[in-house]
Amino acid sequence: MMDVDGVLIRGRPDDGRSWSTDLHVDLGLRPEDLHKAFFVPHWHDIVLGRAALADRLSLALAAVAPHLAPEQLIAYWFRQDARVDQELLSDLRTLRQRGVEVHLATNQDHRRADYIMRDLGLSQHVDGIHYSAALGCRKPDPEFFHKVVNRVQRAPADLLLIDDYLDNVRSAVTAGWSAVHWTGETRLAELLGPQFGVP
Repeated sequence: MMDVDGVLIRGRPDDGRSWSTDLHVDLGLRPEDLHKAFFVPHWHDIVLGRAALADRLSLALAAVAPHLAPEQLIAYWFRQDARVDQELLSDLRTLRQRGVEVHLATNQDHRRADYIMRDLGLSQHVDGIHYSAALGCRKPDPEFFHKVVNRVQRAPADLLLIDDYLDNVRSAVTAGWSAVHWTGETRLAELLGPQFGVP
């Protein structure tokens, strides 16, 4: 079970920096304004599937950037937050060739989950995706891990989470999974070792 942001996808395609680094220059919207008007009051409901991304973004932009249309910002955001770690993707491809199922386990809204799988083509490289808006709960909530177990019909001890947030790693372990903290400093094969079927 692979996390996405900070693990498989790491920032802007060109340099790996945050997608919002040049937001003010490119679209005339300060990241701190977007954070206060959008992420603080609305993101929780969106990432849990309780509200639509475009609807809530429309409300926020009306207050802080009325010159921007929601779809314009969404397109910019997704395009700028799309640097796929090709080395890690190659390692995942090797795992799948050896018969290991690879799934994504991630906190995402419906729109970006679809973008990740379809537009970035990750559906061709994984066996499934389990994301917060579809599950109605998010990591590190224990319910997230229990719902994924029910979806894949495997024992918790058979599942391994690779995640860059320690809280998520700890919660997975508490739920009976194996879990590894990802820093990006070690190749996946070296990190997993033979205990997970990696020679």
